[in-house]
Amino acid sequence: MAISFFRNAFNRAAAARKHQADVFVNETLMKFDDRTLKTFGTSREELLRERSKF
Repeated sequence: MAISFFRNAFNRAAAARKHQADVFVNETLMKFDDRTLKTFGTSREELLRERSKF
């Protein structure tokens, strides 16, 4: 039981950090122009859809 508690706590902490990183990256990418986003293989519309998930 103790192992599952710590594993669950670690998984939740890791998921929270991943969510924080996703938000940060999305906000940073939104600062680029459309041409640069296209070279990265994404679009402003995709980033806006991802932002609505947060």
